[in-house]
Formats: sequence, C-alpha cells, structure tokens
Amino acid sequence: MPSSIRVVAAVVERNGKYLITQRRPEAVLPLLWEFPGGRVEEGEDDQDALRREMKERLGVEIKVGPQLAISVHDYEGYTVTLVVYQADLVSEELKPARVNAFHWVASEDFGNYQFPPADQATMDKLLGFSSSKN
Repeated sequence: MPSSIRVVAAVVERNGKYLITQRRPEAVLPLLWEFPGGRVEEGEDDQDALRREMKERLGVEIKVGPQLAISVHDYEGYTVTLVVYQADLVSEELKPARVNAFHWVASEDFGNYQFPPADQATMDKLLGFSSSKN
C-alpha cells in the first residue's frame, strides 16, 4: 500500500505573471518547476503548512486565499494529494532559501518549464490550457 503525502501549493499572481519555484538538485524530482509550497506536517492544517513552507523556502509571508484545486497523483511507491490555494504576498522580497530558483512566468510560457505530473495536471485544470513538452 503506497504511503500518502498531502502537499499544499500557492498560486501567487503579480502583474499577470505567476510565481514558480525550481526544486533543488538533491530533492525528489530534482530541478523540476512547481508552484511554491510543500508537505503538510502532522497536526498542521493546510493554511499553516503553506505559510510555513513559503517562509522556509522563500522567506516571505503570505495571506492564504481560497482553495483553487485539488488533485491526487500516484507516483512510484507513494500517492500525493496536491491542494492548491490562491495566495497573496504580504512581504515582497523573495529569498530562495530552500528552492534552487524562482521565476515570475506568464501562463502562456508555462510550456517552457518542466513540472511534476501532479503540478502539470493542476495547472492544466486551473489555467485551462495544455502545455506542450519538447
């Protein structure tokens, strides 16, 4: 029976662009791009986890908004439930602490970045487009 992991992610939009982060080289699914966020720890609710992850990974405070999407994706040996929330930055200066990099990207440019399958499915649902892989 695969283990189940609950992950939260933030969709942060600014001036028509969305914040995405790149996983570190030593991470699972290394160097893929994703909406920022991370794992919900035991005893945390989604909003607390998302605020903690954004602080740890990018050094920013956020205001968590409504839930936008939820998707479940089976990877080899585990299942990820990805819950995506709309979020706004409270503090503006991003510092990549536990991510390899971050970019502000227009939705039409998402096809230029490689995302994990769970994120890709959610993006397609959220943004109503399918990106092409080269």
